[in-house]
Amino acid sequence: MAIDIRLMALDIGERRIGIATSDSGVLAQPHSILHRTTKKKDFAKLHRLITELRIERLIVGLPYSLSGQPEDIGPQARRIMRYTEALAENLTIPYEYVDESYSTVEAELLQTAAGRNKTPIDAVAAAVILQNYLDSSRHHPTANQ
Repeated sequence: MAIDIRLMALDIGERRIGIATSDSGVLAQPHSILHRTTKKKDFAKLHRLITELRIERLIVGLPYSLSGQPEDIGPQARRIMRYTEALAENLTIPYEYVDESYSTVEAELLQTAAGRNKTPIDAVAAAVILQNYLDSSRHHPTANQ
């Protein structure tokens, strides 16, 4: 069962935010990166992008611990959650967290295998996060709710 809504994934880092999208609910694609400045400016850019692309759900990568347990998160995950919750205060779309473990490593492997390095790694990592979400949602239809 494919997701038929417009999705955006964020890979939130200290200096950059990788952005990926999916219109089809089947395939994620890297979109862009946002170089972080201030929360106010970042949020304005993200809100504008969400509106322009008519995004209906936001997927945010969250670094779980090596144990893989969502409740066992570290300081970086807590920072991402605070950032996302502040961003979401003015959003009218739902958001959810997904495990982003090894997304950058997988993105680097994909770029190496493809032989191209022109797409920013943060955007590719966001696409990996979103693709994992899409693949998981197809196998678990209740995740679409």
